[in-house]
Amino acid sequence: MAKKIVCLGGGSLYFPWAMTDLVRQDELAGSEIVLYDIDAEKVELMAKLGRRLAKEAGTQFRVRSTTNLADAVDGADFALSSIGGSGAEVTASVYGSRFHAADMHIPAKYGIHQIIGDTCGPAGMMMGLRSVPAYMRICREMERRCPKAILFNHSNPMAVLMRAIHKYTAINAIGICHGVQGGIGCAASLLGVQPWELQCTWIGTNHYYWFTRLVHKGRDMFPELLRRIAAKPAPKGNALSFRLGEIFGYPIVYAQDDHVVEFYPFLAQVPGGQKDLPYGLAEHAISHGYDESRPPTAKRVSPEERRAFFKRYREILAKTQLPPKHPKADGAHSLGEDVGGMIAAMSTGRRRLCIVNIANGGAIPNLPMTAEVEVEAVTDSSGVRALCMGNAPPVLKGILEKRFVWQELVADAAVKGDRKLALQALLVDEMAIWPDKAEAMLDELLDASRELLPQFFSKPRRRP
Repeated sequence: MAKKIVCLGGGSLYFPWAMTDLVRQDELAGSEIVLYDIDAEKVELMAKLGRRLAKEAGTQFRVRSTTNLADAVDGADFALSSIGGSGAEVTASVYGSRFHAADMHIPAKYGIHQIIGDTCGPAGMMMGLRSVPAYMRICREMERRCPKAILFNHSNPMAVLMRAIHKYTAINAIGICHGVQGGIGCAASLLGVQPWELQCTWIGTNHYYWFTRLVHKGRDMFPELLRRIAAKPAPKGNALSFRLGEIFGYPIVYAQDDHVVEFYPFLAQVPGGQKDLPYGLAEHAISHGYDESRPPTAKRVSPEERRAFFKRYREILAKTQLPPKHPKADGAHSLGEDVGGMIAAMSTGRRRLCIVNIANGGAIPNLPMTAEVEVEAVTDSSGVRALCMGNAPPVLKGILEKRFVWQELVADAAVKGDRKLALQALLVDEMAIWPDKAEAMLDELLDASRELLPQFFSKPRRRP
């Protein structure tokens, strides 16, 4: 069933993977992929890759590029976004942009030593403040030109973006990530079973969730998972998350310490700086592009740097190949994000198990209805319907409700350009510092991203 699928931020290096998934869907044969980006050179190179992949797949997909948003979304059935909140910076990922570098280095001056900075903390907030306006513009255009289209968002901060879209637009939006799938794989490895053989329930929001139930062929494996976590040395990069799972009594699903640590106050409690971070977290931060000892550059990308980037970019695209198809076990969700499979299933009205980020709507009955949660769901012709995940245990409920308030504050601040709401978000966050220091830090952070934050600078400033 031929559809129009628009890829927003189409020059992003997320799309080589996404297009390999899309063009292999026989049910979507003859569909059109339109890649939209504000960088014409990047997006046309990506379109050339898409045309090659489509030809190799033999599914008669048509692929083209455009820098015109109205043209891109006009009449679209589905949209897939990967927009990193760094404008037209030519970097392999948002983590290499000068904007994100400022998000990391400025808080470090105030004693907050972040690791990744794309989900929470000052850096996660700034990424949201820059990205939400772009999503608002896109969704307004979609409301005019394809109001029934389903938008899949792949970008971070996932929950903030999803809350802004759901609160301020009428677009049917679904967030996609691979954290839960990775966590199920990790649990299966610890238990010595296949991941698709586990029936799991978890509670939480993007990058921050806990298992509450694991069953393998009718046997309750939850106690055994806790026992094995306690009995074995934690894999590299999971020591903190395994320890926290032991303490709270619920194993953390997305077990990477570099994401988990940013949801706790620990990163504002390192007096010696990045070098004194425990659990190998300094190594994690440097691997994501943040080295406290190397000051960030505030300059724009030079012509030489742009040419070097495009050389690497072409090399990455040239190496992209169609992977082999893997049959999915009946009744099991994909072990990846599965955006192609979800779009194919929705196009035909077929039910398919999936993992998505959506508004709670009662899937976790004792959490707010509007909270953005990551849940198991089934597809249908109008999108997805969440499965019931059960109540959040009291300790997890308490932890999560504060996080939902932070997400709401950041979404509202981004849409309204409201400094007071942004300051409130900094003080609600677990990495909070003294109010006067937080306000000074906020001023520096906003100024460093001034060119991408017109909502904060296009009107007379009022002190928070």
